[in-house]
Amino acid sequence: MVSDEEHRDEPVGQVSAGVFPGGAELFGLDERTAHLNHGSFGAVPLPVARVQRRLADEAAGDPDAFFLGVADRLAAARVRIAARLGADPEGMALVANATEAAHLALDALGLSPDDEVLVTDHGYGTVVAAAARRARLVTVPIDPALPDEDAVREAVLAAVTPRTRVAVLDQITSPTARIVAGPGLLAALAERGVTTVVDGAHAPGMLADPLAGRPDVWFGNLHKWGFAPPGSAVLAVAPALRDRVPAPVPSWEDHRGFPRALEFRATVDYTGVLAAPEGLDLIAALGPERVRAHNSALAAHGAELLAELPGVTPLPADDRLALRALRLPARFARTKQEAEALREEIMLRLGCRVLVWPWPDGGGIRVCGQIYNHPGEYERLARGLRSLLDGA
Repeated sequence: MVSDEEHRDEPVGQVSAGVFPGGAELFGLDERTAHLNHGSFGAVPLPVARVQRRLADEAAGDPDAFFLGVADRLAAARVRIAARLGADPEGMALVANATEAAHLALDALGLSPDDEVLVTDHGYGTVVAAAARRARLVTVPIDPALPDEDAVREAVLAAVTPRTRVAVLDQITSPTARIVAGPGLLAALAERGVTTVVDGAHAPGMLADPLAGRPDVWFGNLHKWGFAPPGSAVLAVAPALRDRVPAPVPSWEDHRGFPRALEFRATVDYTGVLAAPEGLDLIAALGPERVRAHNSALAAHGAELLAELPGVTPLPADDRLALRALRLPARFARTKQEAEALREEIMLRLGCRVLVWPWPDGGGIRVCGQIYNHPGEYERLARGLRSLLDGA
């Protein structure tokens, strides 16, 4: 494995789309498929998968020793993860995924049905649903074509009223690849007395400072861009709220409080989250800035190719992100069912995995860049999609 000393995280300047040396070999992905949808489920590098298998063998070989010591090992893994994310390990808990983290965080806020919670129409469905279970939602419509982060910030702030108690916002929107909860918006909401809950599902492993702006509550998946196995996520909470975050189930660690009471769940499978630090360590060894620059350049290359297709329009992009989104012609992906059907047709006919997202007057397509991708895969998608759209 490459050492941290070999690849410092120095600026690399403008990067053109190309091949990341040795990147594809770090994964066991099916080579017949162009995997251009890393942002949905991620992919586990082979070295991380080997660590997880060793942990599973250890648990199978001596369950008593494994489970009696797992709470301390979770705490040690949390310290390693927090160091990579720039977080306080005592203010961060290991959880299964961002949706679970959203439920725990919202429970800590003690919302009532009359409280007003601000969300956007780009929010992740299950996180928005978690807020809707607990309070009255005010949904901010955000035009996908808004030019920049400043315009998004103004749209959100315009919807704040004296009744707004909490804002549940995406750091990076999943379908449209936009930054919403940036430091400027978080500061403005704090000035207005609004508690900020940030869905940072895509931030770990992609953003240099995933907790930028220090919201009251932040959570992020490690299994997407952090190279961790599925079921690996973190929940970071401001000091004033930590004692109010409920453990999802009673456990023998309850007396320890946050974060250990959240992490220990008796005989569940801990191997993924225990292996999670290895994924972030791998990114550090490869060179985080190199990984980010490569991934962003590939996603931009894919977007440029797709934007040449008739009726396909690129949405405003951010060079910090390894995702790009484009609007499809108005007759495509108008509903969830239409979006899913087009997604599966793209896979069946073109052998490409992408996200197709619905929007009432025509949905869109999102492509991602990762170190296992290469430019030819986006060219394959663009060629095939042209024929597919023309034949619809």
